[in-house]
Amino acid sequence: MNSKRKNTQLETQKGMLEIKSLTKSFQSGSGALRIILDELSLSVQDGESVAIVGPSGSGKTTLLNMLGALDRPDSGDVLLNGESVFSKNEKRLAEFRNQSIGFVFQLHHLLPQLTLIENILLPVLAQQSAVDSTSRKRAEELILKLSIAELQNQKPGQLSGGECQRTAVARALINQPKILLADEPTGALDQQSSNQLADLLLQLNREERTSLIVVTHSMNLASKMDKIYQLENGKLQLTKA
Repeated sequence: MNSKRKNTQLETQKGMLEIKSLTKSFQSGSGALRIILDELSLSVQDGESVAIVGPSGSGKTTLLNMLGALDRPDSGDVLLNGESVFSKNEKRLAEFRNQSIGFVFQLHHLLPQLTLIENILLPVLAQQSAVDSTSRKRAEELILKLSIAELQNQKPGQLSGGECQRTAVARALINQPKILLADEPTGALDQQSSNQLADLLLQLNREERTSLIVVTHSMNLASKMDKIYQLENGKLQLTKA
């Protein structure tokens, strides 16, 4: 890993995804204000893969939640193609999350009563009343890429952890999002399944031209990304470029 560090507060390169002076704080039990994210600025280019690492409690998931518009910052903004995310009202924010952002979490969060293919198609139904032929074709293409096509009528309880996580990746990509956010995506998997999923995420990152941002404790996963940032004491530093 390149030992030369660069404080990303100074980054000005224009990118598809821009984080501008993002600040987030919480009140501790004693009532004191704890700053989790301290005026972070960062650019992520179209199709780039980025890992964010750091100690537990450093704010990695908080940052990911901001990028996915699941939470609002105290100040600062996130821009996608120059358009402010947090200037949107709640209805438009929900549409933004559904159409522009794909989420993959440590736990797959599949609905147990639905089949694999039904779980993948759920985000489509958030915006339309029925699944059309284009969406179904998209789902079929994804499950082929992820080598789970033969399992499409199985339910989550009949799948392995790795198969469930591949299903979650397909669900995250069904609406062809611009950004894929992954929070410890390999954290609940064995080493072989972790390596396979990491390789698949990067393959899809290249093929789909979807920017990939991964929060992880796994340096094995992080090392596969184009860039690695360390988040600590509310600041981001570039450790691999």
